[in-house]
Amino acid sequence: MSEDIDAAVRSPEAYDLARTALEDMERRGIWPTPLNYELWLHFVAHPSSLLAQEIERILSQGSTITDDVGEELAAAFLPKAKLNEQIRDAGVQLNRELASVALAIKQAQASNEQYGETLATVGRDLESDVAPLTLKELVATLSAATRQVQQETRSLEIRLDESASEVTRLREHLEQVRRDATTDALTKLANRKAFDDELVRTCTEASESGEPLALAFIDIDHFKRFNDNWGHQTGDQVLRYVASVIARMTPAPRFAARFGGEEFAMLFPCERAADVISTLEEIRIEVSSRTLKRRSTNEDLGAITVSAGVAEYVPGEDMHALVERADEALYASKHAGRNRTTNAREIASAA
Repeated sequence: MSEDIDAAVRSPEAYDLARTALEDMERRGIWPTPLNYELWLHFVAHPSSLLAQEIERILSQGSTITDDVGEELAAAFLPKAKLNEQIRDAGVQLNRELASVALAIKQAQASNEQYGETLATVGRDLESDVAPLTLKELVATLSAATRQVQQETRSLEIRLDESASEVTRLREHLEQVRRDATTDALTKLANRKAFDDELVRTCTEASESGEPLALAFIDIDHFKRFNDNWGHQTGDQVLRYVASVIARMTPAPRFAARFGGEEFAMLFPCERAADVISTLEEIRIEVSSRTLKRRSTNEDLGAITVSAGVAEYVPGEDMHALVERADEALYASKHAGRNRTTNAREIASAA
């Protein structure tokens, strides 16, 4: 998809595509931020794509594309295209590098074969009696051939060192691309795509090993009201703060991600839900214990609280069922007054 957009931007139809995107945004009341504009270029160029379908779904529900929604759409649909493009570019560079090294090695092999032939010729000439002048010429020939092969060998060593450095650079670049594609830009936690992949992996491992696995959701209480009162930039500040507390409490092999909007997800491999409750309570208490101030005006933002829910994986359970049970536990906390943690097992017992 990204390649198609790039081609369109460079083509005579670029103005038509840009005009169509802006007109559609104006008609729908979408603010033309750079991110929204990029989303809409994909939207109008590929109206049947998954991104376009998701945008239509959001708009059909009467919602709009806020900054948070735009970031979620970009995280879910754009990084994959960008990732594939950058991997392709790095692959092209790597192929060129390998082709260059292969050529250098081939040239060195040819030089070594020629040197071997020179040695063989000199050896045959030395087997017979030779005049001093001829012997001197043979020695000169041998010395020149030796110097040449030494120079070419040294050139090959330098080329191989350069190639090793370039391959290392490309590998580091690809690793950074991978991190960017799986990281939420605002909170620096893992993004939704990375969480989905990790959920599959940990559920599979738990099913095979029989070890416990707990999934927890944390949601910032009254975030929409808070966001509306103070603005999106201050809301972003709150999201980063809560994410920083969660990150400190979930070192590897625990896994934390921004699930969407003001909601965060955490996976606890080899831990039971009952034991995870204490960690969730620590997060909840620490978040509410500090008073944040608005950066631009230094105004007191008031208390920030979070609600949490946790569920434990049942062997053989569909992972979507696990997500649903953890989500139900979260909303049980919301319905019970917020600023609390609920274990899904409590809901099942009550039922």
